[in-house]
Amino acid sequence: MKKLLRYMKGYRTQCILGPIFKALEAVFELCIPLVVKSIIDVGIGNADKAYIVKMCGLMVLLGVVGLSSTLVAQFFAARAACGFSARLRSALFGHAASLSYSELDTLGSSTMITRMTSDVNQVQNGVNMFLRLFSRSPFIVFGSMIMAFTIDTQAALVFVAAIVVLSIVVFSIMALTVPLHKKVQKHLEKTVLLTRENLAGVRVVRALSRENEEEETYGTFNNAMTRALNKAARVASLMNPLTYAIVNIAIIALIYRGAVSVNSGLITQGDVVALYNYMSQILIELVKLANLIVTVTKALACASRIENTLEIKSSVIYGNETIDGGEVEFKNVSCRYKNGGENAVSGISFSAKSGEVIGIIGGTGSGKSTVVNMIPRFYDTSEGSVTIGGKDIKSISKDELCEKIGVVPQKSVLFRGTIAENMRFGAPNATDEDIANALKTAQAYDFVEERGGTSAEVEAGGKNFSGGQKQRLCIARALVKKPDVLILDDSTSALDFATDANLRMAIRNLSHRPTLFIVSQRAASVMHADKIAVLDRGELVGLGKHHELLETCEVYREIYYSQFRKEKEAVK
Repeated sequence: MKKLLRYMKGYRTQCILGPIFKALEAVFELCIPLVVKSIIDVGIGNADKAYIVKMCGLMVLLGVVGLSSTLVAQFFAARAACGFSARLRSALFGHAASLSYSELDTLGSSTMITRMTSDVNQVQNGVNMFLRLFSRSPFIVFGSMIMAFTIDTQAALVFVAAIVVLSIVVFSIMALTVPLHKKVQKHLEKTVLLTRENLAGVRVVRALSRENEEEETYGTFNNAMTRALNKAARVASLMNPLTYAIVNIAIIALIYRGAVSVNSGLITQGDVVALYNYMSQILIELVKLANLIVTVTKALACASRIENTLEIKSSVIYGNETIDGGEVEFKNVSCRYKNGGENAVSGISFSAKSGEVIGIIGGTGSGKSTVVNMIPRFYDTSEGSVTIGGKDIKSISKDELCEKIGVVPQKSVLFRGTIAENMRFGAPNATDEDIANALKTAQAYDFVEERGGTSAEVEAGGKNFSGGQKQRLCIARALVKKPDVLILDDSTSALDFATDANLRMAIRNLSHRPTLFIVSQRAASVMHADKIAVLDRGELVGLGKHHELLETCEVYREIYYSQFRKEKEAVK
């Protein structure tokens, strides 16, 4: 939790004033038993009605002032807790954005979602409760004990014994529940992951009639979380009954001691009532303290998980150089995924001149996406180097890579808003003309105009567009910023052959002629490229033009003739 306190810096005033006003409220509350004592000993003892009315008025005044102090304290505590959680959530989101694909793959999206929602909310509640009660409850407990000593030293020893025993109980339960709440949050992560997978793949689940199996799997995960939660709750539930039992035993001892002292004339009846009220205040505050400890225990467990997430460092460290030109060269490059064992690709060497079209083809799992993902440094090389414009990509700044490289990933992702807002996602200053030209190049202009132009709304995830339309919009978004290097990672798979061909021709005719990498399993998409790199099991098994590879590369020949059977028969 200490490392997270830096996000409280802007709320130091609220963190100080909140507890101060809570302590002020406690002071007024500690005065109440003394007022009651005076009413009993002086007002009732002397049948002085005027004195009783005056003291009752004083109690009302103390209550009003205490309530005002409480409201002010609540305001400051809530402001600090909400501001702290907002900064923490923002820091987590920014940290996630700074991590490379390797760290994100290891963490998983469900983990990050749980950290930014459930965990942060628990920490926020813990901070709020802590600021409201950490000064009040101890102040009331020890203040009541001190006030008891001013009334009767012998009776006050009962307070001392009760507080010591209660402290042992409270901190023992706290020590037991912290690790249990950590387990609960881990089970929650698994449940969130399963929920996310099922909601994302609901069509597949229904198409394959897997509803019952998925419900059983979810039930297993949910029951595991329930058992962990019940175990933590059972331990925490001991807090209230043990607290009540100890305090009530202390009250019995106190009343017995008080009765003996009154009978002996050592203290008055008002003193006994005051001592009883102080013990009751301790009981109430310890119940609040017990709830505070349960909440803070959860918060500490969640804070520890958030700290661990923020401590994860990106494996990608950027330089500060700029890119000059779009030449790309792979020099004996290998890449191994984190915890992946063997290399995903090995010994990749080829070059692409500025403006050239490079096709990358191969079977499923051959390493095509891995190769192009190393250009924008989504993943780093394990061995060898990748250069752009003659400079190692590890020496180039992050902003420069983002500006000069356009990537259209396999999965088409659009964001809620308008088409224009999506087009400006990578180029905020793009003009309407720039967007229109990009849409025309991506073969998306016609259907965008049919929908009312670039002001048309895009639903979350682009659900109101077909697969092919989403792919073309994503390609247009990458083209808007006019990159020096453009990567189409199997991003035309939903396009028909004619649209695919028109798209490639339009990109070739662009005035700034980016170096184009086309990743595909369709031979038709790469056969007209200046160079075709053929991958098989992570190795480069062929490099050249279409007609050259048909003669020299068995893997390429198999892929091509499996898609163009008539031509194969004609050759025979």
